[in-house]
Amino acid sequence: MKLHLLKVLVQNEVRLRLRRRSTLVLMLLVIALAWAMLPAPGSGLAMIAIAEARVLYTSPALALGSATLAGPFFFGLAGFYLLRGSSAEDLRSGCGGVIAASPVGNALFLSGRWLGGVAFLLVLALLFLGAMLVCHVLRDEGPLQLGVYLQTYSLLLLPMILFAVSCATLFDSYAPLMGKAGDVLYFILWMAQISLVAGSEQVFRHGYSHLMLLDLSGLMLSMLSLKQHMQSDQIALGLASFDPALTPIALPGALWTLQMIWLRCATAALALLPLLPAFFLFHRYAPDRVKATRSRRRRSPLAWLNAGLRPWSGLVQPWFRLAAVLPGFGGQVVAELALSLASAPAALAALLLSMLAGLVLPAATLPAVLIAAVAAWACLICELSTRDFTARCEELSAAVAGGILRRYLRQLAATVMLGLLFMGIIALRWSFSEPLRAAALLSGLLSLSALATLAGRSSRSPRTFLAPFLFGLYVAVNETGLPILDVVGFNGVADLRSVVTQLLIAALAAAAGYVYNSRHAR
Repeated sequence: MKLHLLKVLVQNEVRLRLRRRSTLVLMLLVIALAWAMLPAPGSGLAMIAIAEARVLYTSPALALGSATLAGPFFFGLAGFYLLRGSSAEDLRSGCGGVIAASPVGNALFLSGRWLGGVAFLLVLALLFLGAMLVCHVLRDEGPLQLGVYLQTYSLLLLPMILFAVSCATLFDSYAPLMGKAGDVLYFILWMAQISLVAGSEQVFRHGYSHLMLLDLSGLMLSMLSLKQHMQSDQIALGLASFDPALTPIALPGALWTLQMIWLRCATAALALLPLLPAFFLFHRYAPDRVKATRSRRRRSPLAWLNAGLRPWSGLVQPWFRLAAVLPGFGGQVVAELALSLASAPAALAALLLSMLAGLVLPAATLPAVLIAAVAAWACLICELSTRDFTARCEELSAAVAGGILRRYLRQLAATVMLGLLFMGIIALRWSFSEPLRAAALLSGLLSLSALATLAGRSSRSPRTFLAPFLFGLYVAVNETGLPILDVVGFNGVADLRSVVTQLLIAALAAAAGYVYNSRHAR
């Protein structure tokens, strides 16, 4: 009976996720990701380069390269945010009370949800595998060995998937971690886990290390395997440049030793540990522990900070009076802006600090100030376009003059205005000394605002924008030489092409949002 019930829970979890329209978009992104990480040899870049020689696109190379690159970023980071919010959705839909009153035990219910999450990510992994197999056939640099792909993907992707789903289940089960605090905490854990790759030098010198047990992404193990088979420390993964004069290298078919396989099995077992406390901490939708309208904020550290800074909300009261005086659309935009700051006093404090720092600190420190400012701004505005849905007043706000379309436009305008408040002083200072950098900041502000509003209105979840943004910010801070990644100009390498690209993204995202909301306004 319990096995049958578990099967039903897993099937329902997978079906609910696969039937969403966003899943179709996600699948298209997975296919695009598989193609993007496989540059053509004529481009001067390769997926893997060893001692400046290109590694041929054979089954071992494509399997190892694709799993190593996609595992930590897509399945480890994005996978967590994809699975987050199940408990909050249960509360908003009213299913939480039904689940709480059912005879299903905590362990059985959470096991079903966990298995459903694992199955969903495995479906995406199989789709990613299929896309890589198509790429393999098109490149045609070696025989297609399906067994090599399956072995490599199982060893490298499975521990990361298990860890992401376990953390998502735990964070949704424990009330203090259901909101932004859980999102940020997991991002910190993910960065700490990725930073273990810094121990690769120790691995290169001494072989196996106890740190490899914590290497959920498999990056260290992949580098060690390549080093042992190719006898070289000069290994580059992911869009690596190579010397075309050197003869391409072919990886051997058997990259994994028995010791490596057992090591990954042990890592997979450790990845299950976050699931265990979830069985004991599960709130079971008790109204004294979680509430539908506060299912993402209750008792989080951010909530405590907002509560402590609540008196600061009085600084926004003049803006509400100004919104009442201003006629039409302008007053509505000011009201949206004031409500965003009044409901998040911590963001108001961050805004004041950003403005002060941008005004008085020397020019050399402005990039660091900008990184902090854009991060704080993104955390604030990711909920601006989803606020009405969370508060269950979408119909009410749509009934205001202008309806759904004007609501979308005023939320977009308020998002831009908040960005100007956070970063406008920096843009003004740069406009005198580095006008192109100021233009990059403003164009990036417009594109991020349009994307955040579109993502919030279409998915009704702040994580749809916040998760890719945090990932992009992490990449941009660490990869400082690519103009296209310098979205708001803190790296100082943005050029005219990247500025125009951001303006084009802003226009397309704003137009897509307008079309989407106009269709729902009928």
